[in-house]
Amino acid sequence: MKQLALAAATLLAASGAYAMDAAAAKALASKSACMACHAVDRKLVGPSYKDVAAKHKGEADAVAKVSARIKSGGSGMYGPVPMPAQPNLKDDELKLLAAWILAGAPDK
Repeated sequence: MKQLALAAATLLAASGAYAMDAAAAKALASKSACMACHAVDRKLVGPSYKDVAAKHKGEADAVAKVSARIKSGGSGMYGPVPMPAQPNLKDDELKLLAAWILAGAPDK
């Protein structure tokens, strides 16, 4: 019984790991020009959000990694085209975008 309770608690914690307001995240991505280079399910200039989510699947620190990448920008992870940095986004905005991307960029 203890193992079942522990498994249930772990599942609940994991399911809330990427909890976010999808509409707010999508609006922030559009406002921050992320959608100019990224799409949900196909590569544009940069990788699709679904590809980013798949790459980081199962990583405990995925939100932190993706948040840092959004803030600092860079290149090389998905090809030679650099992603511009977003240094003006607040930490909560970075986490919101990262959680949304890691959830597959849902509409709702």
